[in-house]
Amino acid sequence: MTAIAIFCLSYLGIALGKIPGLVIDRVGVAMLGAIGMVVFGVVTPEGAVRAIDLPTILLLYSLMIISAQLRLGGFYTWVALKTVSFYTHPRLFLLVTMGVSALLSAILANDIVCFAFTPVLALSLVEAKLNPLPFLIGLAVSSNIGSAATIIGNPQNMLIGQSGQLDFARFFFWCTPPSLLALLASYLIILWRYRHKIYDSEKQTDGMRQHPIQPFNKWQTSKGILAILILIVLFFSSIPREISAIGIAGVLLCSRRLKTRDIMGLVDWHLILLFCALFVIVHSVSQGNYLDMVVNRLAGAGLNLQNLPVLAGVSVMLSNLFSNVPAVMLLLPVLDPSDPIQWYTLAASSTFAGNLFLLGSIANLIVVEQAANFGIKITFWQHAAAGIPVTLVSLLVLVGWILMV
Repeated sequence: MTAIAIFCLSYLGIALGKIPGLVIDRVGVAMLGAIGMVVFGVVTPEGAVRAIDLPTILLLYSLMIISAQLRLGGFYTWVALKTVSFYTHPRLFLLVTMGVSALLSAILANDIVCFAFTPVLALSLVEAKLNPLPFLIGLAVSSNIGSAATIIGNPQNMLIGQSGQLDFARFFFWCTPPSLLALLASYLIILWRYRHKIYDSEKQTDGMRQHPIQPFNKWQTSKGILAILILIVLFFSSIPREISAIGIAGVLLCSRRLKTRDIMGLVDWHLILLFCALFVIVHSVSQGNYLDMVVNRLAGAGLNLQNLPVLAGVSVMLSNLFSNVPAVMLLLPVLDPSDPIQWYTLAASSTFAGNLFLLGSIANLIVVEQAANFGIKITFWQHAAAGIPVTLVSLLVLVGWILMV
């Protein structure tokens, strides 16, 4: 019962995003949960270390190194500046922004794409006197949807791909069609939602702060792009993904211009710690038959998680309650290793779920926080007005795809 108590308290804290009375975030809550499992003897220190899926951590870390290379080379800023050249045609501008964001998020970290794109996009929208809301919300929405298409598009997909030993190509060909349809639907929804407000800027630009623009370096950017291309080719081979990724990351660290400290400083260590802590928590509670009991109770209530639409619905609910990664870790043990479609469904649904509410995705929060530097305020309800219909339509597309294939 100790494991269940620690597990429940940990996930409650993750859902709240804090512990009342303490200045601690979700990562800190997860770390306390993992520490509690060790301190109260639920798992030994050696068992806690073994619970951490090292291949997943290596893959996540390596892709962060590659993204850091591109960011320091000014690649993201360069692409963003090319994109904003379409601002004289707002509807086309929205389409190009969402398309580029989705494409880059499929092969790179969607959080980094939003972090780099938002300042350039926000500044251009202010100068062009366009309403920033449809474009910035479109940026966040499309980055989430685009990242659903590949195993390396976001952290939860990496976890699912590694845990299920999923084939890169099969994952891509199954998840890309619903992602493309969801992207098109989201563009149309946002366009319709703001059909009379494209030029009606209601923002206040007081207190705008200068944002340093990363200068473009052709050589450093070329290295990053070449690394991505080689890595994707290797992902189609029999070489383990984590070995290919860490090898490429190691080569990029051997630089005469970019300091190791600068590259490593862009690694999201908080996210890596969250993964490690959750591995320990979920492993500790899975040593008993508690998860099986929960699954059986849900099945008795008519919620059979082997049913793909039900799995997608539960995934969306848990992802918005606990966030994507904790929700995915919770659902992984109930998936059938012999049925890859279950794993694809979990990946797509947990990612689409990020668009439902503002707090459902880190990418959403990055866009909101970065936009605030330019005096642009995006409220919870403004996001929800587009995010809720986008998510519902995306899930309908996913369910339709499930029933069709």
